[in-house]
Order: sequence, then structure tokens, then C-alpha cells
Amino acid sequence: MGAELMSWTDFHRRREVADAVLRRAARDPRGPLPFAQVPGARELFGTEEQLVLSLQYRWSQVLGGHLRTEFESEPEDHVDAVTRAWHEATRRNRTLRAVLDVATERHPALRRVQEAEQRMLAVAAGLAEPGEPVEELTKVGAAFTALLRHGPELPAPRRNPLGQLLRMLAPTA
Repeated sequence: MGAELMSWTDFHRRREVADAVLRRAARDPRGPLPFAQVPGARELFGTEEQLVLSLQYRWSQVLGGHLRTEFESEPEDHVDAVTRAWHEATRRNRTLRAVLDVATERHPALRRVQEAEQRMLAVAAGLAEPGEPVEELTKVGAAFTALLRHGPELPAPRRNPLGQLLRMLAPTA
């Protein structure tokens, strides 16, 4: 698609193809992405990486919506609010989340986007400040995301999640 504008028709076609890929991937979300098996995928996305980046954008929109919902009521505990948002977004989009988790290893561009998301989650949860060095934000965000990935079907930990995170970052703490 390059720098040209996408028409509504193209937008809807891309969405249909992405939905078809996710439907096929639901059979084995941790397996290879069925990019080549979906008619129109190559024509509309060009490469598997472009499709995966589009799916990451979809995930970002979903997660952002859940975060906005959680923060509308100005929660006291930002870690819990981000945890609830992540788990609800994952619960409603299990295949999408699983596909992205697997694709991260194969597509460096996706890894960079997900690291940015991890930094955002760390700041939203109040575990880091926006002005901290990128390396530190990434490290805190990756550790927090690792905690989130324990599964949306599990209740949020009763122990202090901040304490757990700090113990992960500094095992002697």
C-alpha cells in the first residue's frame, strides 16, 4: 500500500483477510501463521510481517480501549487497573494475543512495537516514570508483561504485584 491512502474498500478487505487469518489460526494459535492459505493476504498486506504489524495495531486498539475503561473511574491501584485491562483484552482476543506472542520471535519490527507497548504499560501501572531511560522502562515493562501473561483465567495475585515485580527485577530484594 505504500504511502498512498487506503480506501474504505481496502480497509474492509484488509480487515476481512485479517479476520480470516485469525479464524484459521484459532485451530493452532501457536503454530505458523496461515498467511499463504488466505486468499488476498499477499495482495493486501504484501508480507506476513505487514499482516502481523496490522494485527498488533488491532491489539493496541483493543488494549487501549480496555485501559481507557479502567482509568475512567480513576482507580487507586494502577497496577490492578492495568492487570484487569490486559486480562480482559486477552480473554476476549485469545487467538490474536497468542498469534502475536509467537510472531514476536520471527518479526523484529513487531518486537520493537511490543517493547514500546511494554514501556507504556509500565508507566500506566505506575511502575516507572516517562522520563526514565528507555532501557529501564523496557526492562520494567517486560517484567510486568511477564506477570500479566500468567493467564487471564487466573485471578490477579493477592500479594502486592509491585513487590513481586521488584523481586523479579532484583532477586535479592
